[in-house]
Amino acid sequence: MTQSYFLGCPQWQHSDWNTRLPPAQSPLERYSKVLNCVEGNTTFYATPSQEQCRQWRSQVPEDFRFLFKFPRLITHDRLLSGAGLEVSDFLEILAPLEDVLGPFLLQLPAAFGPERLEHLWRFVDALPAPLTCTVEVRHSAFFGKGEAEKALNRGLRERNIARVCMDSRALFTAAPDSETTRDAQSKKPRVPVHLLPVEAPPVIRYVGHPDLEANRPFLTPWIERAAAWIEEGKRPYIFMHMPNKGDALSLAILWNELLRERVPTVDALCVNDTQPQMGLF
Repeated sequence: MTQSYFLGCPQWQHSDWNTRLPPAQSPLERYSKVLNCVEGNTTFYATPSQEQCRQWRSQVPEDFRFLFKFPRLITHDRLLSGAGLEVSDFLEILAPLEDVLGPFLLQLPAAFGPERLEHLWRFVDALPAPLTCTVEVRHSAFFGKGEAEKALNRGLRERNIARVCMDSRALFTAAPDSETTRDAQSKKPRVPVHLLPVEAPPVIRYVGHPDLEANRPFLTPWIERAAAWIEEGKRPYIFMHMPNKGDALSLAILWNELLRERVPTVDALCVNDTQPQMGLF
C-alpha cells in the first residue's frame, strides 16, 4: 500500500538500526522497506558515480523518493552564481534516479542574503523539467517579516516552490549536557518556524530533543498540520533529525504512531520494536 505521506531520516544506514529494519540485500533496501524517502545529504559533500546511482535505483521501490542536496560548491562556494556546468554535470550523474527524485534540497547558507535573490530565481528557472526543488534559507533577513522575506516568499509562490521549514525548537530546549547535543546545537540553525503555503508538497525538517518523549509536545502541532495536508490530498515530506543520528529512526516511529492516532488510514511502519526504545525507560 502507498503511504499517504513521505517520512524519512537524514541517512539510510546506521549501526543502531541493524536489529530494527527488515532483512534485505543492502542497507538502502532495508531502509526503504520501512521509510519512503531520505535526505540525500551525501551529495552536499561528494558526488556519487552514475553507476552508484543505478545501484541505488535498483534498491528502492517506485514510490520511494530521494531529496538530494545540491553540492556545496554550487550553493555555498558559488552562491548559485556561475555554476551552470557543475549543475548540468551533477544532474547528468543523477539521471538514473530521475523517476524517484523528489524536489532537490536547495539549502542556502547564511551568507546568501536578499541581494542575491536574482541568482536564486535564475537558478531555479533554469532547472530542466520535470526536476523541481525546495528552498531552505538561513539569512536572518528572510525571517524578519519585512521586504526581504516578502520578496523571497513572492518569488517562491510565483514558481510554486515550497520553502523548507526547519524546526529546531525542541533541540534548543535541551540542556547541553552531552557532546552529541552540544555538537547538534552548534551546527543546526536556530531560526523561527515560518511556513509558506503553496501548492507544492510541504517539506518539514524537524530536529528533535535527545529525550524521545520530550518531543511529544513539539510534534503535536505538526501532527495536526500534516493531517490537514493529507486530508487535502497533499503528500508532505517529513524528515526526522536527532542529535544522535541513530535515534532518528525512533523519532520517526514515534511520529508515525502519533499521526496514525489522528489519521487512521496512515500505514504502520514495519519495524522490529520488541526491544525498548531510546528514552522510554
